[in-house]
Amino acid sequence: MIEVALKKVTLSNGECIAYREREGGKEIVILVHGNMTSSVHWDLVIENLSKDYKVYAVDLRGFGESSYESPISEIKDFSDDLKLFADELQLKNFALVGWSLGGTVCQQFCADYPSYCNRLFLLASGSSRGFAFYPLGEDGLPDINNRLKTLEQIFDADKTKIVQTAYDTLNYEFLKQVWDMSIYVNNQPDEQRYQKYLEDMTSQRNLAECYQALNTFNISNTHNGLVAGENRVKDITIPVMIAWGEHDMVVTKQMTDELIEDFGNQAVNKELTGCGHSPLIDDLGQLLQTMDDFFMEEWNHK
Repeated sequence: MIEVALKKVTLSNGECIAYREREGGKEIVILVHGNMTSSVHWDLVIENLSKDYKVYAVDLRGFGESSYESPISEIKDFSDDLKLFADELQLKNFALVGWSLGGTVCQQFCADYPSYCNRLFLLASGSSRGFAFYPLGEDGLPDINNRLKTLEQIFDADKTKIVQTAYDTLNYEFLKQVWDMSIYVNNQPDEQRYQKYLEDMTSQRNLAECYQALNTFNISNTHNGLVAGENRVKDITIPVMIAWGEHDMVVTKQMTDELIEDFGNQAVNKELTGCGHSPLIDDLGQLLQTMDDFFMEEWNHK
């Protein structure tokens, strides 16, 4: 049985970051979770990724067991925390894996701190041009003609209020319905694991702030309809893998195409067959093989 320890470290900015540490080899992999999740949702990857790797999975500020002393206002707040985390643990020369929201955090990190990572694995990642937030129209679908612009608007949006109310009232049944309709469409975790995930979701304390941080994120060289691009993709010079599920209902094909276009020859990409937004549940074996192939190719050529 692989031993996984839940630990905490206090950063120089006063935030206390929780993380899961798994024994393994000397090659380091850091896992960064998405919105509505924490390191808890990486459990199957942590348990099954090759023992060749030493694995860390962080809880971002405001998620899981981590603190939320200062509200975040942009993706860079998360990535700066990640840099301080790596400094505290004296981690260098590691692979970063970012899922969904975590993918944008990892993009920002690799652009800002190029000496830390040796490769970047983007799993069902938000676009390099952000993730637009639209209000719900009268038909209950996103009104793509009225993109919200401010944090105040997002706090007041029906989508935010509905999810936040589910968090506040521990309405696990509603959250399960949301995930069954949008993420676990084909496959679901076993009952005990699913309940653990649902309980973990309600620990998030920064829902609206995350929506707005994604809404304003843009490291491309293209205006995204809300903010101009910062042209920072060019600063990511390590090998990049863009992996996504062919049936993803959260990260659209357009977002993935934007990533592929913006990274160009710097990245390779792979469509994960039969998978939606959570390849971790839909086809763990395919995901692990894709990760391992990407990691080992580079390590074997150092």
